[in-house]
Amino acid sequence: MNRTVSISSITSRILPLALMVGTVCSVALAGAPSPNVIFILADDVGARDLGCYGSAFHRTPHIDALAARGMRFTHASSASPSCSPTRASILTGLHPARLGITNPSCHLPTENFTKRLDSSSTGRVIPALPVTRLANTHTTLARVLRNAGYRTAHFGKWHLGPAPYSPLEHGFESDWPGTNQQGPLGDTGYFAPWDFAPGVTAVADEHIEDRTAEEAAAWIRDHQDEPFFLNYWAFSTHSPWMGKAAYVDEFRQLVNAENGQRNPVYAAMLRSLDDAVGRLVREVDELGLASRTIIVFSSDNGGASFMNRENLQRFGFDSPPTSNLPFRSGKASIYEGG
Repeated sequence: MNRTVSISSITSRILPLALMVGTVCSVALAGAPSPNVIFILADDVGARDLGCYGSAFHRTPHIDALAARGMRFTHASSASPSCSPTRASILTGLHPARLGITNPSCHLPTENFTKRLDSSSTGRVIPALPVTRLANTHTTLARVLRNAGYRTAHFGKWHLGPAPYSPLEHGFESDWPGTNQQGPLGDTGYFAPWDFAPGVTAVADEHIEDRTAEEAAAWIRDHQDEPFFLNYWAFSTHSPWMGKAAYVDEFRQLVNAENGQRNPVYAAMLRSLDDAVGRLVREVDELGLASRTIIVFSSDNGGASFMNRENLQRFGFDSPPTSNLPFRSGKASIYEGG
């Protein structure tokens, strides 16, 4: 991108991280005000789950509208087919194998910072023992932008290690709700009171994605007069699979047995994610910040497209959460669907 790019030409685009950083640098070189950056990362959303990518079952009007305002990337791949490795790669620009974070293991109590093979393995394939924390010695996007005068905040899932390896130690000034769990675990899951975020108060049955989006929107209002980097890592659509009852009922009426995507609970979860994206974009528009804000939307890996019979029965599902067809397989697989 050349040095004379205007702010209006980069408004609210959906960009991969490398292009986003390049755009920020180009704008700075052109002498224009530093653009705000909102990075939205979905959890386990597949390449074909969104309406703008061809889904005939799911309803994602806000994400589709965001895509229509900017550009889509149709031949991009995540850094890993699982969450923690991709998240660490996004923040550092390093490949998961270089970091040593090759499995979603950063919630485990054991701290391991040494990349090594499992010498106790007797199989034909020797697995790697993954690093379980993102070390504070790494340069992160948040730290770089904060040093450049940006206000920085993280909202939602982290899964790269608890304190002292939390967002607050990696360049973010604030972290909400301040949890390192791999998903909304516990008896209540996505609906308050949240077992995985015990320090957060909420009204009964409040949805964590709704609340997270409202907290992020409030932070945008508070920092609208300063350049900011908002890192929104959604909890949706990671397990446990549960959606708002009204949304689930709505999608049950749309189920087509011939469609690989026909799980109404997952569709409801995706709708809540879409609501959150819409809430953030609406705040940007209402504050008049769109002309100087870059919005990136991505997913950490492919959709959960396979479940064994036991798990299907456990959740009362007739089908897996989603289908990544025509791509093969899904989350946790190195085929294209993952």
